[in-house]
Amino acid sequence: MTIWPACKARLVLAALLRIGWQVKRQSGSHRILKRDGWADVVFAFHDQEEIGPRMLSRLSRHTGLQPHDL
Repeated sequence: MTIWPACKARLVLAALLRIGWQVKRQSGSHRILKRDGWADVVFAFHDQEEIGPRMLSRLSRHTGLQPHDL
């Protein structure tokens, strides 16, 4: 069982920005996020799109996002 709830993409992006990620550049709905000490991450979701638990888990491995950050 996963500990991740489904969440809107805009809330996930806001959480990533709170934990130190910054938007490096944007082209449409594709945002390239950067953070010192981490590889760049492509965040390619529309704001109203629902992100499921499996994708949030995968995103957390690349960004350090934790469930309590949401």
